[in-house]
Amino acid sequence: MPREWIITEYSGFEGLQLVDCEAEEPGPNDVRLRVEAFALNWGDADLMNDMYSFSFSAFPARVGIEASGIVEAVGSNVSGISVGERYCTLPYFYDRRGVSADTVLIDAEYVVRAPETLSAVESASIWMQYMTAYFPVVEMAKASPGVNILVPAGTSTAGNAALEIARLKGATTIATTRHERNREYLESSGADHVYVDNGGTDLAEFLRDVTDGVGVHLSFDPVGGDFPARYAPAMAKGGVFALYGLLSGAFPDFPIVPMFQSNGWLHTYSLFNYVQDAEACARGCAFVHESIANGDLKPTVDQVFPMEEYVEAWHYLRGERSTYGKVVVETGA
Repeated sequence: MPREWIITEYSGFEGLQLVDCEAEEPGPNDVRLRVEAFALNWGDADLMNDMYSFSFSAFPARVGIEASGIVEAVGSNVSGISVGERYCTLPYFYDRRGVSADTVLIDAEYVVRAPETLSAVESASIWMQYMTAYFPVVEMAKASPGVNILVPAGTSTAGNAALEIARLKGATTIATTRHERNREYLESSGADHVYVDNGGTDLAEFLRDVTDGVGVHLSFDPVGGDFPARYAPAMAKGGVFALYGLLSGAFPDFPIVPMFQSNGWLHTYSLFNYVQDAEACARGCAFVHESIANGDLKPTVDQVFPMEEYVEAWHYLRGERSTYGKVVVETGA
């Protein structure tokens, strides 16, 4: 019998329960997937604590933003998607219909064909990281030679994706990290410069120096808190603060005076809004598909857990890791 991981209150991942479920019949616009693998994302953890950009409308609820699986059935209005093909889910405001299950229904608008060169596990790991990075790096910053991009928390999957994509486009990137041991990984991913952050006061000076005084055109910032204030004096004229997360646990106190001085822009950014724009979503998907087919992007999977060890996978993700890449659950369905 199919299984699903659910929560019945905002209790964090420790409150997850593995229960039996039914394979539902698709509605007119739905696709039913037999899930092969699904990936963990920090936003899922925040959602289970009601600290995300949306809340559940009711309980019980499933979590999970991205999965890969085999199409088992399609609704009467769905065309171009055949039973037996491997598809992936795209990140969107999914309410209670997350992908942490052996079988899921997804609106056909939010599925995309899996890349032919990737395994099911790899296919489940790509869309959140690469699509999250694509829109700020390529469409906002117009990444190209002469464009300087700051990537805080560069070892995160989205941060690393930003480094890879910016390198493809010829932009200059500066990654930040808390540990010197991450330098080699960041440089291999595309970082031209690495700032090892010990909480000092020289971040803005470092950024001005490595950009020859031009400054940063885009900050792809998942940190928030006091971090933007530390680099704001090094933003280029018209530079964009693309805030997409709160790893610090606090909303940023934006430095208004330096933003006046640089004519800076604050862009609060959620990939979900771009996925829900059909034209924007098609551009992002096309970029990811083409880049993977050409070998320009290659996902890194750190660890794969079986379905029964979903909670253990969360403990691993939230622990102190010395390896990199996505954490994925393989259902065995």
